[in-house]
Amino acid sequence: MSDRIFRNPIARLQAEVWRVVTDDEGMSTAEYAIGTIAAAAFGAILYTVVTGDNIVSALTGIIGKALNTSVG
Repeated sequence: MSDRIFRNPIARLQAEVWRVVTDDEGMSTAEYAIGTIAAAAFGAILYTVVTGDNIVSALTGIIGKALNTSVG
């Protein structure tokens, strides 16, 4: 099989692309730090939106309407 890969340029290219795509070597601490900071910022924004007065009153209204709805 290795002879076929090295003789066929398309197969060689596919093998190289697959190696590059699946190779996770080189992930640096900076990338993890940026991802962590972005997740924390997204969480803070989401918390601010969800605990805002408009959202709380809208959710309270929806729940109150659902509880006071009569069936049939």
